[in-house]
Amino acid sequence: MIETPEQKVVDAVIASRRSLRAFLPTPVAREDVEAILEIAARAPSGTNTQPWKAYVLTGGTKEKLSSEILRAYNDPEIGRQHTEEYHYYPSRWTTPFLERRRKVGWDLYSLLGITRENKAGMHAQLGRNYRFFGAPVGIIFTIDRVLEQGSWLDYGMFLQNVMLAARARGLDTCPQAAFAQFHRIVRDVLQIPANEMVVCGMSLGFADESKIENTLVTERVSVSEFAKFMD
Repeated sequence: MIETPEQKVVDAVIASRRSLRAFLPTPVAREDVEAILEIAARAPSGTNTQPWKAYVLTGGTKEKLSSEILRAYNDPEIGRQHTEEYHYYPSRWTTPFLERRRKVGWDLYSLLGITRENKAGMHAQLGRNYRFFGAPVGIIFTIDRVLEQGSWLDYGMFLQNVMLAARARGLDTCPQAAFAQFHRIVRDVLQIPANEMVVCGMSLGFADESKIENTLVTERVSVSEFAKFMD
């Protein structure tokens, strides 16, 4: 197959997308965020239901949400009172998923110099999620509770579009399931109606290339390990 210019561009955008964990404070123009969401909404969805809804946070609102969540997160007794409304991860980890999860976690901690014994360091690093890793824009995504599993699959395609559209504009992202644990706080601060469920958060901004955590490149298994070609 002959490689076309369009293929090169699309492949480069996909390959360069990474979940970054350190951003510059450089503002992102509202029109750029709107353009990203508009093109991302071209994602397919069953019977064109378009199940996505986004709350775009900057300035004081973003700071208030971060502060409220971190207050709960840093108090073990309060933190235990907050649980996810849906299961993102399995209740029982098995091979090969457990090994993959452990590897990416320890690869990140190793870059940051956080040892297995440094529980406080791990806690602090996880807590940076709730500051949107310093990004100037945070987004909270929700879905209507009436929708079923198929719409969640559609939602994943929309989220991928958001991240790729951001990369095409020289921006980076980090999708964050961590916000789902504190959905009650998110709902209260953002005044999200009861019929909507928090799906995840996302950091959006310009990557801070000076931070070592942004050098992390996660591995992917080969096509031969996950695909079976049948004639």
